[in-house]
Amino acid sequence: MSLIQKHTVTVPSLGITFSTGTYAALANGAVNVAVGETNLFVTACVSASVKPGQDFFPLTVDYREKYAAAGRFPGGYFKREGRPSEKEILTSRLCDRPCRPLFPEGFLNEVQIIGQLLSADQLNDADIPMINGASAALAISDIPWAGPIAGVRVAEIDGQFVANPNLDQMATSSLDLIYVGTEKDMLMIEGSADQITEERFIEALAFGQQAIQPIIAAIKELVALAGKPKAIFNLVGATAEARAIIERVVPAERISAAIFGKEKAARGAAVKALKEEAKAALVAELGADKFTDVDLAVVFEDLQYTAYRNTVLEKGVRADGRGKTDLRPLQAAVGVLPRVHGSAMFQRGDTQNIAITTLGPTKEAQEMDGLTGGATSKSFILHYNFPPFSVGETGRYGSPGRREVGHGALAERSLVPVLPPEDVFPYSIRVVSEIMASNGSTSMASICGGCLALMDAGVPIIAPVAGISCGLMTKNNADGSIAQWTTITDILGEEDHFGDMDFKLAGTTKGITGFQLDLKIKGLPFEIAKAAIHQAREARVEILKVMLGSLPAPRKDLSTYAPRIQTIQIDPEKIGALIGPGGKNIRRIVETTGAQIDISDDDSGKVFVYSNNGAAMARAIQEIDAVCGGAGGGGGRGGNAGGAPIEINKIYTGRVTGVKDFGAFVECTPGKEGLCHISELADFRVRRTEDVVKMGDSITVKCIGIDERTGKVRLSRKAAMAELEAANGGAPVPAPEAPVA
Repeated sequence: MSLIQKHTVTVPSLGITFSTGTYAALANGAVNVAVGETNLFVTACVSASVKPGQDFFPLTVDYREKYAAAGRFPGGYFKREGRPSEKEILTSRLCDRPCRPLFPEGFLNEVQIIGQLLSADQLNDADIPMINGASAALAISDIPWAGPIAGVRVAEIDGQFVANPNLDQMATSSLDLIYVGTEKDMLMIEGSADQITEERFIEALAFGQQAIQPIIAAIKELVALAGKPKAIFNLVGATAEARAIIERVVPAERISAAIFGKEKAARGAAVKALKEEAKAALVAELGADKFTDVDLAVVFEDLQYTAYRNTVLEKGVRADGRGKTDLRPLQAAVGVLPRVHGSAMFQRGDTQNIAITTLGPTKEAQEMDGLTGGATSKSFILHYNFPPFSVGETGRYGSPGRREVGHGALAERSLVPVLPPEDVFPYSIRVVSEIMASNGSTSMASICGGCLALMDAGVPIIAPVAGISCGLMTKNNADGSIAQWTTITDILGEEDHFGDMDFKLAGTTKGITGFQLDLKIKGLPFEIAKAAIHQAREARVEILKVMLGSLPAPRKDLSTYAPRIQTIQIDPEKIGALIGPGGKNIRRIVETTGAQIDISDDDSGKVFVYSNNGAAMARAIQEIDAVCGGAGGGGGRGGNAGGAPIEINKIYTGRVTGVKDFGAFVECTPGKEGLCHISELADFRVRRTEDVVKMGDSITVKCIGIDERTGKVRLSRKAAMAELEAANGGAPVPAPEAPVA
């Protein structure tokens, strides 16, 4: 059931309800979106004025999940929601990107969109409702905006496309496509796929465009019921006098000369010099108080915007001299760092990254704390770091910002489809992409470097993955329609900024694994999208050739410093015995051996033992066998509770669990102890037990008797050492009596 409001419209085919009119009446626009029992409230507000000197559009989108929505308490001392989670950040970005291009040029009043998750049914995600709710809130508000837009999630299940599947259905889908568009064109896409072919991917996009139409119709119906007239705002731009002076002093040919045929730093310096020259002319002709830096910034943006696209469209030549589909010089190297589990360097032009892979036990998987359901953990993590030195600047350096979280998520989901199943490679995997230098598409470089780092670490990936970004340059007719266009491969940072599109596509030679489309224009015709998709494949194949030239296939052996793994199958009924009360037994094995032990969550009885020390691995396996190989029963010190019984005349290496005046208690098998009397500690007279053994020591003993009535076990270190020396030809045998960690 949704919040009861004055106006309600529905999309029966997709189970979506929009309502407005009762709550948050002071907001410029406020809409409630319900899908199943997932309920989201979205508002849009605008500031009345622009801050002095402001030359950018401050749009902020904040999606927040309230723990009460899922009937839960927040963790922590204060029991209050804190900093946004990764899911909240990614959902905010997902909503921001398609909404942004539809605001008027020159509109710089701050706009804030807030989405609050009020109810979560654990079956329907809130990310698509957030996009549709923001569209509806902006559409009914008085904020100038050229919507509505709509979004759907497209899955492919058993060969059929499905619109807005629930989380249970997504578990069996080979495609996760988030599609956002207008009535006519594509606006934003994002997601991943299991090596989907380009042709099938284009079919999925067409399906998404058709699926959003009922949502757009519903939002239009809501606007007819409750929409406000659009307000008139002053648009920020350069004055006619300032523009005329700047364009006279810096004509098109001077701008072109500054930005074409130079390196990035030289281009920046040349443009800066022209800007200073134009500013001096403005001061001389108008006076310092008759223009602002906004005038200068706006006109120079326009001049560069025109110069970048005109040369490409008219001559097919780009700022660095490349043709439209040419890649920048490529470099790749693996094993660039000595002590890590896997590492690689990938460079494309000025863009450079170092990727590092770390392998760990499955218990290192990241726990997910989202409220809308889905996976509760993930065993593959990719973290992307973008320090200010990567662009030759100073700035904030510390915890990752929203952009870093988003770029890392894109690279991560592009590599997930080629990772081996956990039953084949039961490790948690972390890849860290450190951006060393940036001039366009660092997220795609992270995919290439990350893939090589995985291969260098010996991760048996299904197929190598590369990523590339395609851009777009257009000229428009008087009515705003596209008159001329060309797609370009491997865009520079400036081509991203002054161009119309950033279409990131990653995949193997077989198909696409990850994708993200961002636009600066108000929609992308399908013919342009198709051209970019096929163009990206050609580039991807070329990049893969260079990558595989540095490492043709995943290494067969893991790094010396990576943990080895051995999988043991035990009786599922013995899992409790292996863990022990409160985890006591498994902790003891880990502490005693130094190996890491994980037990499969599926109750199959699979136990994973991790160690880069062969002796520790063998000892841990021996301890597990001792617990899980025999029947339980008995009790008390020396009894048979918890695992295999102690046998007469058998030698054990055990841990001292108790030190008394009369001797030491030794745990020979998990949970089974015996007494080594002080007279049996050595072949000489021992005055104090502590002179030979201490608490926690590992010692070798022989079982010399078991009391039939009480079950008490008698042990002898003296007898064990004598027998071992005899077996060693009379040579002394060193006892493993180092304290246990």
